[in-house]
This record gives sequence, C-alpha cells and structure tokens, in this order.
Amino acid sequence: MGLNAKIHNIAELKIKKQIPKVIEERVLIALSHYPELKDTHIRFIFTQQLKASVMAARPVILTLLGSRKRRIYDILISPVFKLKHSIEPIHQVADEVLIGWIGHELGHIMDYEQRNTMSIAKFGLLYWLSKTYVRKAERVADTFAVNRGMSSYILATKDFILGHSELSQRYKDKIARLYLSPDDIVELVAKLEDKTQDREEILDDEAKIADHIATEK
Repeated sequence: MGLNAKIHNIAELKIKKQIPKVIEERVLIALSHYPELKDTHIRFIFTQQLKASVMAARPVILTLLGSRKRRIYDILISPVFKLKHSIEPIHQVADEVLIGWIGHELGHIMDYEQRNTMSIAKFGLLYWLSKTYVRKAERVADTFAVNRGMSSYILATKDFILGHSELSQRYKDKIARLYLSPDDIVELVAKLEDKTQDREEILDDEAKIADHIATEK
C-alpha cells in the first residue's frame, strides 16, 4: 500500500495524534475519513490490558473535567491477535482489515465528541451494565464509519473475523450479535447513495442517533 496514493494531507492528519510507527500508515488512512477529528487529541496505544477485545476507544477521564477542546482520547490496541493455536502480531493483519478496525474505533470517538461529560459517564455505565446498550453503541460506531466512506474497510474487518477458521466461535458470535452485519452495511450504503446529503446533514443525523441512545435506559 502506498500511503501517498491514499492521502495527501499527511501533516494535518498527524496534528495532536500519537501513533506507533508500525501502524502509522493504516491509522492515517482511517483518520483521513474523519476530517472532524483533525484537531482532536488521540493517542493510539499498544497495551496488554485488553482481554475481551482487540481495540477499545476511551476518553482520558481527567480530561473530561475541562473544556471539550482539551479532551484526550485513547485507542487501546492489543499488540497481538489471539487465535486458537497461535498468535499473530496485529500489525501483520491485512491492511484493509486493520484500517476497518481503527475506523470503527474512530466512530466511537465521533460519538463521544458529541456528548457532554455527564452523557459520557452515563454511556460508560450503561455500556457496562446493558448488553442491549452495547449493541446499540457498537452499531452507532459502525454507522459513523460507513457514513464516511469506510464501508469496504468495515466489511473487510467483518469478513476477516467471521470467516477466520482460527478464531473461536464464541468471539464470532459476539461480533455477529453486537455489530452491523455485512448485509446491514450494504443496506446502509445503498440508503446513503439514494440520498444527496452533504456532510452537515450527515453530522446532524448522527447527532440525533447518538442523542437517542444516550437518552434510553
């Protein structure tokens, strides 16, 4: 993959971003789909702490106490992809798959950016307590990514997970249950193509979606 063939504003994409060199190209390609996050401080961090997921997007708690412009978000990334009989370094996963994973997590950050501190606190509590809420939140993140032209990457990630013979059936069932299915993504893309929405209209629709799940119990 040639980075320069994919994006042209590399310096701008790196503003307020901390990215491990080994995945930098893939991260920048994902970021290029989210111009709204250009001035958002995001740290991409390899960690062994993730047990049940490959990546997780989280706000840095102390930064929620100040201005929204001063918020910092972490995208935590497991350095290895655990299979039934082996492990695979995450940076060796196919480019489009890794870009899709990162794009999904950036969708979560878009969701957080539209919330005030109390709403984020409620989000965290409900995410922990309610499987139904988890499903809604994950599908919102997928929707944000698809709305930004990342459908092919999101589909590649889903196909990789659901079709991987070395992944546990339990993990596949979790992904199938919580996230948009490939058919859902294709249907969403078709709906987007039928509309002539500009970016402001898309953002407005997304704000309504996020607000809807935020007010649900």
